[in-house]
This record gives sequence, C-alpha cells and structure tokens, in this order.
Amino acid sequence: MAARTKSAKDRPSYRCTECGWTTAKWLGRCPECQAWGTVEEFGGAPAVRTTAAGRVSTAALPIGQVDSRQATARPTGVGELDRVLGGGLVPGAVVLLAGEPGVGKSTLLLDVAAKAATDEHRTLYVTGEESASQVRLRADRIHAISDHLYLAAETDLSAVLAHLDAVKPSLLILDSVQTVASPEIEGAPGGMAQVREVAGALIRASKERGMSTLLVGHVTKEGAIAGPRLLEHLVDVVLSFEGDRHARLRLVRGVKNRYGATDEVGCFELHDEGITGLADPSGLFLTRRDEPVPGTCLTVTLEGKRPLVAEVQALTVDSQIPSPRRTTSGLETSRVSMMLAVLEQRGRISSLGKRDIYSATVGGVKLSEPAADLAVALALASAASDTPLPKNLVAIGEVGLAGEVRRVTGVQRRLAEAHRLGFTHALVPPDPGKVPAGMKVTEVADMGDALRALPRRTRAQAPREEGARR
Repeated sequence: MAARTKSAKDRPSYRCTECGWTTAKWLGRCPECQAWGTVEEFGGAPAVRTTAAGRVSTAALPIGQVDSRQATARPTGVGELDRVLGGGLVPGAVVLLAGEPGVGKSTLLLDVAAKAATDEHRTLYVTGEESASQVRLRADRIHAISDHLYLAAETDLSAVLAHLDAVKPSLLILDSVQTVASPEIEGAPGGMAQVREVAGALIRASKERGMSTLLVGHVTKEGAIAGPRLLEHLVDVVLSFEGDRHARLRLVRGVKNRYGATDEVGCFELHDEGITGLADPSGLFLTRRDEPVPGTCLTVTLEGKRPLVAEVQALTVDSQIPSPRRTTSGLETSRVSMMLAVLEQRGRISSLGKRDIYSATVGGVKLSEPAADLAVALALASAASDTPLPKNLVAIGEVGLAGEVRRVTGVQRRLAEAHRLGFTHALVPPDPGKVPAGMKVTEVADMGDALRALPRRTRAQAPREEGARR
C-alpha cells in the first residue's frame, strides 16, 4: 500500500498562467480569475512547511505615531498626470501604465522623466524595446533633454539593478516590464515566471530605496493588461492610457490607486512636438460655427470628476438598399438604436425607419454614459427634420424606453461647465438643483417635452410629409 502511494513531492501541481493561483488538481476554469484553459501543470506540489517566528525589522507603533510624511507625493511636472495620481508620485510607489502600441506611452513617460529630473532627484530611464539612440532622437524631438536624466538600454534584470546602484535615482522608468528577464528564472521574457520575478525585484528595490517606479505594460487585443493578473495586484497604482491612434486626444484613467481616488482623468494632446496636458480639453470636442446646423446637439459628459462639453452629430439620408445603414463613431451602437426606437414610438417620428443614419462625436471622444441619450435623440430628430436646434443649447439626461427623461449624476457640475464656456440654454431632467445664474434651464420630463425645442412647424409636418410621400 505504501509503495503505491505517491509522496507530496512527486504529486503534480497546477497553476493558472493568468493570475498564479495554484491547486493540486487540474481544472478547466480558474476559480480565481474565471479564465478558461489557463490551468497548467508546473511541477511537484510544494511540501507543507511551517515558519517559526523571527526578528521584526521595525517595531509596531500606534497608528497615530506613524509618520505620514514619508508618503507625501512629489509632483512630476506634468499637471494632468499628477491629477490622476493624486498629486504626484509617492516615494517607494510602483505605477503600472498600460496602453495599446503607438498610443504614446513612451512619449509621455520620457516627458515625465525629463521634467521630474532635478539636482536632488535623478531619473533613470531604462528601455528594453528601443536602443538608446532611438530614445535620444525622441527626446530631441519633444525637448526632453536634462543633465539629470540618465538613459540605459537593458533587457537583463541584474543589469537594471546594477544601474540603480550606480545612478541612485529617485525615479525609475522601465519601458517595458515584459521585455526584461532574469537569467536565474526559466522562461521567455513576458512569461508569468519572468514578470513575477522582474516586478518583485523592482518593487523590493523601490521600497528599500524610497524610489518611485513607473512600469510600462502591454495590452492584449481585448484591451486588458497583458501578462499575469498578479502584476496588477503587486503594484500600487494602475493607469490606463487610452486614445484613438488617428485622433489627437489621449486619456489617462486611474484603474487602481492606493494613494488616491480612481475617478480622475488626465487629458493630453499628442502632436508632432510631443505630448502636452490639456487643462481645458472641451475645445477639441466642439465645432466652431457661426450658425447652427441641423443634426448637431451638445452635451456635457463626465470623465471621472471632470465635466467635458462634447458635440453629437447625426445625418439621415434616403437609403438605396432594403436594409438601411446604421453607422456610429464614438457612440455605442446599441444606445443609438434605442434612441431611434424611442423617437419612432414615443416621439412619433416615422421617417427614421427607412433612412440611412450616421451618428458620431467630434474630436475622438467616446460617449458611453446614459447622460448623453437626450443629446443623441435630439441630434437624430434634428437631422430627420432638417431643422437646427437653437444656438448655445446643451442637452443632458438619460432617456428610458417609455420616453421619460431620467435624472443623472453631477447635473450641477455639468451645467457649471456649460455656463463657463458660454452656453446659455440647457435641457435637463426634472429637479436639477441649483443652476448657474444667468443660464436658462428647461426641465423636460419626457421626449415630448424635449422635442418642443425644435421649431413647431417641423414637429407638426415631419410625419405628414413622410405620409404624403407614401
């Protein structure tokens, strides 16, 4: 009996390649991260051991006696990034910045490296994807040259740690964590074992030296951070760098932040000379024109805590095919389809069903929150009737399937931003709260009230003209 029993050392063990969860038997789905087909055998099960009590590094103190000044953030010199971080980089903090290839991660961090470098605080920029000369060319283009910014091209973890001993930086930037590997660990760079070792070594070095660290991470085709989920749990801050490669706007969102809130968004503009922060980015999302145009409506969206005025555009034309086209850009197709159904059923606009409909936003902004429903519906109604909405009008509100206009969060902040930019009229859900002085606010309870913003002649004749054509 004893001969047939395998010891704990001989029994196989299984580990999830996404999150690192281990188990004694194989499973098709990881119970920790819910990923399918990621549990693989990796060796014998670890022997059960107990750890004896040892010496403590620092004595435990009452929480009121702990010095909080060690966690004071130091500004990076880039205001929009400091906004997302909660004031700047905390000594010893490890930040993971993830984004799609070509979105501008290296350009942003090189600008941060140059502005954060001072006489007292050196910066070390380690690149594993480019040569040092390539980074120097980018630095010349964006004017990111500093005597206190050190540059190294390394893919070996031991070499990176040696650079830390030589330079003694206050800020380390590694581009990227998936390109660095340890010679003592088996596996290709970017694998779970290598990422775990590289991240663990850099985190230990950051905590011991009081050095802030910025790690660049790759993303998958689905937009998730590549590599094991363990990396996101190990770091202190996770930032997502978003933006359309064909647009100038870039957004930095906080996904995780141990030192501040995660509802702030930083806005940047990418251009030939580099990347600059946008303290007032609403101008990118608006089209300046002297006279209003049919099919356009303005709204105020909230990106985190920041209100941004955005423009929704719609165009309807006679369809030449049996199935009319429905094309969207910057808007969710499902919500646009819902607004079309509400307009036809509740707004009695029957001319939309057999027409090609195109809807988009201006400047590359993406509107996904329900507060933009009212603006989308009014833009579609304006395009269908070929009648412009009044000038300096913004529309804010969620539209339900029954045609009612529902309340949304942050109405007062949205109205204050619209009033600051010179808008004088607003359509909002009932009970908006305190409104800015000098701004005319109209409360609309349903789509019928909202469509009264269109000229009376159009609302009365649009269905009749459609019926006459039939």
